[in-house]
Amino acid sequence: MQAGQIVLLLLAATAAGWVDAVVGGGGLLQLPALILAGLSPVQALATNKSAAILGTASAALTYARRTKLDRAVAVPAGALAVVFAGLGAASAALLDADVLKPIVMVVLLGVAAFVTLRPSFGRVPHPHLRTGARVLTAVAVAGAGIAFYDGILGPGTGTFLLIAFTSILGMDFVRASATAKVINTGTNLGALIVFAAQGHVWWTLGLSMAVCNIAGAQIGARMALRRGAGFVRVVLLCVVVALVAKLGYEQFFA
Repeated sequence: MQAGQIVLLLLAATAAGWVDAVVGGGGLLQLPALILAGLSPVQALATNKSAAILGTASAALTYARRTKLDRAVAVPAGALAVVFAGLGAASAALLDADVLKPIVMVVLLGVAAFVTLRPSFGRVPHPHLRTGARVLTAVAVAGAGIAFYDGILGPGTGTFLLIAFTSILGMDFVRASATAKVINTGTNLGALIVFAAQGHVWWTLGLSMAVCNIAGAQIGARMALRRGAGFVRVVLLCVVVALVAKLGYEQFFA
């Protein structure tokens, strides 16, 4: 691998860490960069996890120190996420990702429309929505459904977690993003264990990118905490549009 490619990968990892820390979706930057550098799709996905897990974990720690995590959701959902993301990664070769992409695109378009048409969504918390049943629903959706998706396909996992916690439990975007980082760390860990066992991870490259990913994640988490839910909302819309564009291109033109 040439020096120029390595520099671009490190820059992509820094930017991806920032995006992941704010709303999720850093794979938009890291995965294409890894594939362009010559890794196979499964190697790119595996190496991306080795970089992203440390950046996401560092962002989770920063959020935990500065805002209140919803531990009743984060702890059980994070534990479930390790298992279900691992199952998703193990099932990745058995399922056709092209079948999932149109479904994900439709969901993302619905998210974009909902957030655009409801400008107050996620700006302030709605604690009255939080009930025991909703907590269990959020844990199942995040720790099982979204985690399994992350193991199979991955793009937008952090974004889906953010929307799930905001819509199901009435969290504001900042607290939802903080809680999502814990679960996203679990999904990365579960998938990474499987990919590592299969021998797909480029460890030296992945850990080098992880250093830059951590730097970007720290900057992103601090910006989200300082600027608040309005800032997170704008970044969320930008990431959703980029995700739809990427998946649409892969579906119809790649």
